[in-house]
Amino acid sequence: MQKTLKVEGMNCMHCAGKVGAALEMIDGVSKADVSLEAGTAIVEMDREIPESDMATAVSEVGYTVVQG
Repeated sequence: MQKTLKVEGMNCMHCAGKVGAALEMIDGVSKADVSLEAGTAIVEMDREIPESDMATAVSEVGYTVVQG
């Protein structure tokens, strides 16, 4: 199962790394591929995870998931 998130506020590879690490800390997330250039995170999940949970994890490290 996969979900693509639009992430705002990333300016460097360190930012992308922080977003990926935050997403991978969520129980049920097996992998998060974050693209600085595209401003996206492709999240691979073992089960359905609410987008709000992922948005909260990203906001806790200083970035914003854009709904839509």
